[in-house]
Amino acid sequence: MNVVLFEPEIPPNTGNIGRLCHATGSALHLIEPLGFSLEDKALRRAGLDYWRELSPTLWPSLELFLESVPSGNSVYYLTTKSDRVYWDARFKEGDYLVFGPETRGLPKALLESNVGSCLTIPQVKGRSLNLSTAVGIVLFEGIRQAWAT
Repeated sequence: MNVVLFEPEIPPNTGNIGRLCHATGSALHLIEPLGFSLEDKALRRAGLDYWRELSPTLWPSLELFLESVPSGNSVYYLTTKSDRVYWDARFKEGDYLVFGPETRGLPKALLESNVGSCLTIPQVKGRSLNLSTAVGIVLFEGIRQAWAT
């Protein structure tokens, strides 16, 4: 699986997600601008020693990232602004899970142009999960489905 963070803002979240990607053999893609330096101590502390082994792919723009996605691989956009629950998707190995920045989520225009690929995690209205928790929930469902086939 591929985890994509669009303009992440909080270094410990990205560090935790990097650690999760390392543990699951998933690739991590970071779309700039980042709200921190990859040398940030909080990022490295959260990612532990795994960060050096992870080698995340940095993308200067969403457009360049999307151009790189091989045909046949699905791109899913995680948002609170969808009614389609993540477990209803049919994930397969190599799919991409795109998560937005912690304070604002993915851009409205991106979501509107990809309605059929938007997924949500059910939660109490007005609440939101920590980004690294959300990634873990959806990533493990993707892995479960991919391994089951």
